[in-house]
Amino acid sequence: MKAKNTWLRDEMPQFIFLVLLVFAGRSSLADHYLVPSGSMEETLQVGDRVVVDKRAHGLRLPFTNIEISNGVGVTRGEVVIFDSPRNGVRLIKRIVAIGGDEVLIRNGHISINGVPLLTQSALEKFGSRQARLNLRDGGGPDLYIERVPDGMLLAVGDHRGNSLDGRMFGLVSEEDIYGRAIAVYYRRGEAFVWKPL
Repeated sequence: MKAKNTWLRDEMPQFIFLVLLVFAGRSSLADHYLVPSGSMEETLQVGDRVVVDKRAHGLRLPFTNIEISNGVGVTRGEVVIFDSPRNGVRLIKRIVAIGGDEVLIRNGHISINGVPLLTQSALEKFGSRQARLNLRDGGGPDLYIERVPDGMLLAVGDHRGNSLDGRMFGLVSEEDIYGRAIAVYYRRGEAFVWKPL
């Protein structure tokens, strides 16, 4: 009993500090995300665990949304985490258009500023990033935006016919992006993996 009291007195403050430090790090620096649906197939599978860099688009004060430093702007093709403007549910989607872009989505295929992104191998190319489309359930709703306003983003799932995304709930503010999904680190049936996004 005496040893327990000594531990509580001597070690408990350091333990509590360590726990708070871990949670502060998850709040501001990096976290993980469990993929709940197939809206990003083929890129992400249901149950995938993804590493999220929360510093990529600005460092926030732990446990708040107060930005204390600017990060780099969101770019086309990034997979990001944000809350749905429709109901606040946390989502993971691909950013397909940024401020200033003209966007056309027809039959699930995207054109940005008049240039189709689809290649011959069913991949969409966003500069150095690419996405393998899943059109097994069709292409979902078509969309035309003459110009995405500055500071706004269009987020769409790779499984176009099975994704509740920006075609339904509209554009997302760049300020509302929590972080960039970096890689899948765990996939059912494969255990621990490292699949960069």
